[in-house]
Amino acid sequence: MPNSNESDVLIIGGGICGVATAFHLSQLGQRVTLLERGEIAGEASGVNAGGLGGLGWGSNPDLQAYLTAGSFEIFKTLQLDMGYDIEFHAQGGLQAVHTPEQADFTRDRVLRLKTEGYHAEFLTAREARAIEPEASETLAGFMFLPKRGRADPTKATVAFGKASAALGADIKTGHDVQAMTQLQDGSWQVRSSQGEFRAGSLALAVGAWSKPVGDMLGIDIPITPIKGQMWATEPVPPSIFHLIGSMESPFDWSSESKSENYPPEITHHRDTRITRHLYGRQTRNGEIIFGGDRQMVGYDYKPDMAGIEVNRGQASEVIPLVGRLPISRTWAGIMPFSKDGKPIIGKVPGFENLYISTGLASSGFGRGPMAGKLIADYIHTGHPAPVLAESDPARCIEFK
Repeated sequence: MPNSNESDVLIIGGGICGVATAFHLSQLGQRVTLLERGEIAGEASGVNAGGLGGLGWGSNPDLQAYLTAGSFEIFKTLQLDMGYDIEFHAQGGLQAVHTPEQADFTRDRVLRLKTEGYHAEFLTAREARAIEPEASETLAGFMFLPKRGRADPTKATVAFGKASAALGADIKTGHDVQAMTQLQDGSWQVRSSQGEFRAGSLALAVGAWSKPVGDMLGIDIPITPIKGQMWATEPVPPSIFHLIGSMESPFDWSSESKSENYPPEITHHRDTRITRHLYGRQTRNGEIIFGGDRQMVGYDYKPDMAGIEVNRGQASEVIPLVGRLPISRTWAGIMPFSKDGKPIIGKVPGFENLYISTGLASSGFGRGPMAGKLIADYIHTGHPAPVLAESDPARCIEFK
């Protein structure tokens, strides 16, 4: 199919959702073309912290469990069974507890999670330091999540693209989509900066650019671009062995009143900080990387150094070593947050053969592979998995 502009399914977007959709559709024998305006993993899928997994499947898996635990297994397959080195490592995660109030909140959460079949433990600071020696001894405790892990985001996203191509998918970069038209027979014609393409089905996997792409179709896709920023130290010897986070933001978000002007679980309302959020790890090359701020500032890629310093201060409370290491580089990416906080995965109402996968918020990398599988199965069979009911685009996508 390399010389053909016709396929069964045309995918727009070369982030983790797009390439995972291409991979799973190709496994099912579908002829796939993927169009990406830049390079594979060129946006949020390539610049995040690489955190994976969460709490496991639980006793009655919901969509969140499917996306996190399911993607975790797909990442595992990509490295262990297919031979792609994506720096996958299932080492678990530690969430720092800073105050007695957070400790009570965390104990309650752990108890509830365990009754629901999920994997979580409350550790004292001493118990945490037995597995993470650089952790602070002064904290009120940690939540340990054994079902967490990591992978290199760029390597993993590119690997899905390579695995798709090996199965026959046509992965095209440098194709900026300019128009999408549904033909009378229900098929789609798409014009990019480099040519025209036709396919029976069209899948949108454009992340934080869902709204402007929706504008091209005359529909409102309620996705807000949210800037996340990160920073790194120079490489140091192995010092941090788990994914590191904090319970401060979950504690604050648990009592947050809903605002119509902002998606849930962000760190700022306008310029006002409402919580501190933290995630980070040490990479294979020795860098220690952290991030956490989530701001609604449009498509702004410029890191805010004041926010970086707040994040560094929080990281230093958890891992004091970090406070002694200078910052060597900073960067930012744009994440797709939905207005109600839920993913938007499924068939777009009002069209034939049009599908979408977006709204995975700050954990798109860790949830994208299973989102790709769910949408690929839907396109292939014509039937959505029951778990997709809670992400149905019909709940929120409207014609203008």
